[in-house]
Amino acid sequence: MTALHALEPLTARVRNLWAYRYFVASSVRNELVSSLTRSRLGIFWLFAQPLSLVIIYTLILSNVLSAKLPGVEGQYAYAIYLTSGIFAWTLFSDGVSRGTALFIDSADLMKKLSFPRVALPAVMLGTMIVQNFLFLLVALGVFLLLGHSFSFAMLWVPVLMILFGGFGAGIGLVCGALNVFIRDVGQLIPILLQFAFWFTPIVYPIKIIPESYQGLYDLNIMYWFVSAYHDTIVYGRVPDVTHFLVMAVACLVAVLVAGFLFRRASPEMVDML
Repeated sequence: MTALHALEPLTARVRNLWAYRYFVASSVRNELVSSLTRSRLGIFWLFAQPLSLVIIYTLILSNVLSAKLPGVEGQYAYAIYLTSGIFAWTLFSDGVSRGTALFIDSADLMKKLSFPRVALPAVMLGTMIVQNFLFLLVALGVFLLLGHSFSFAMLWVPVLMILFGGFGAGIGLVCGALNVFIRDVGQLIPILLQFAFWFTPIVYPIKIIPESYQGLYDLNIMYWFVSAYHDTIVYGRVPDVTHFLVMAVACLVAVLVAGFLFRRASPEMVDML
């Protein structure tokens, strides 16, 4: 009975979220549309950033610097490796950054409107996933033009997006709840993200790290996520089963902790906003 009682708040929030599913979907759509209608070129800007990123990495790294990826043949292998890592990291860091600012930015909504507040992170996560998926389409289109071939392992990428996005959003929401009470948290997060970026093999392959230190990277859960993206996109391999299970558990734990903290602190958060 104790376990069942502990699950009641979670199941209630899931039911509330399902009841407001159309509100969440329309909010995601409105968020995307509003971001496009603020300028004359509209949808162009949605694709311009990822397209420019891929083109710059391809031209500079492959043609100017002649950067090579150990173990992979091809002129553009390193550019594809770097872009796929940036693609993964963008989703994670976006979730952490947005989650950290979510409650402060949504203060008026939380105070004045009556709706399940769990809808706020759901809208945030939905918007992130859609934008990142568009980034993926642009990147894959350029990769194909460069002659990079894909395997059925690519079908795992949407699953990885959900897991890494959920993990980032969960961490972001925990930071967001703390940020309501301790505003310094919002200033600290960008600094921590910078350190985490460079301690994750995104710009450099893990093989260039001395073997005696490579084991330390297994302590970095972001490395597991990013390497799964590299496996599926660059190397055409299905993610390692053990790594996948660890990533799924990490995502679940992050979301559950965020939900628990949000439920417990929600009344006090409204008073502090």
